[in-house]
Amino acid sequence: MADEGALRRPPRVTEKAPITALPPATRFILRGDASSVGAAGSVMGVAIDQAPCRASVAGARAALWLGPDEWLLLAPETDAHALQMGLAQALQGRAHALVDVSHRQTGLMIAGAHAADTLNSACPLDLDVSAFAVGMCTRTAFAKAEIVLWRSAFDAFHIEVWRSFADYVARLLAEAARDY
Repeated sequence: MADEGALRRPPRVTEKAPITALPPATRFILRGDASSVGAAGSVMGVAIDQAPCRASVAGARAALWLGPDEWLLLAPETDAHALQMGLAQALQGRAHALVDVSHRQTGLMIAGAHAADTLNSACPLDLDVSAFAVGMCTRTAFAKAEIVLWRSAFDAFHIEVWRSFADYVARLLAEAARDY
């Protein structure tokens, strides 16, 4: 069996580029109705927005809308146990599904004046700020990898990607960034 620490290691970002591997995080997929989302938001300390394609943020925690009844909940890795226990208690008796996907995904950040252009090298979305504003998030494709893309600032994007695709995405981003 593989060492769990090795599985949670961030992807290698070896080239000088505006791409950084984000530290390990706690990640949950929450599916549920407005009542469940409200209860989870109380535990997270985040007023979870139910508007499509929007991220809700409070400090180091975030909730990203992925579908009409689905959110990706992000928090620092150090919050994992307390958050899991708090969510389990708050959601008890409510119709919901809560799945820990911390082991499955990792995060990357791409920032800088050409971050959107670099992403558009292999992402079909219109990433102009007028079409994909700060705070927007969505599932999309980056080349042959499915990612969750969140515009966290005017010139910065948070990417959530499955660990098995992380090096591929990081290296492709680094290659595209060389043009700038």
